[in-house]
Amino acid sequence: EVQFVESGGGSVQAGGSLKLSCAASGFAFDDYAIGWFRQAPGKEREGVSCITRRSGNTYYGDFVKGRFTISSDRTTNTVYLQMNSLKPEDTARYYCAAGPDLSLWKKQIGIDWGQGAQVTVSS
Repeated sequence: EVQFVESGGGSVQAGGSLKLSCAASGFAFDDYAIGWFRQAPGKEREGVSCITRRSGNTYYGDFVKGRFTISSDRTTNTVYLQMNSLKPEDTARYYCAAGPDLSLWKKQIGIDWGQGAQVTVSS
C-alpha cells in the first residue's frame, strides 16, 4: 500500500521560507517520479516540482523561478521541498505525489496522492 507522511506546512510572512517533507512507503522509491503539486481555492492543481531518483532529473513549475529546491534521501525514502522567498500567491495546499515517470507525473496520470500540507503566506 502506497503511503505518504507529509510535514512542514505552516504559515509564514512573505519572503520567508518553509521546508516540506514527504516520507514515502509501499513502492520502489527509486523507480518513481515523486514530488509536489499544489492547489489554491478556486484554482486548478498545478505541478510544483518533481524528482526522479534513477535519472536524477528534476522539474520545476515556471512560477518557481529558482525559489524552490527539491531533494531526496534514499536512506529514508523522503523527498524534501525547500521553499524560499515565499509569496502570498504561493498560498495553497501542497500534495506529495508519485507517478510512474516524469511525463505521466506532469499529466497527473497514474498518480498516488498524499493528504496534503497547507502553506499560507501572508503579505
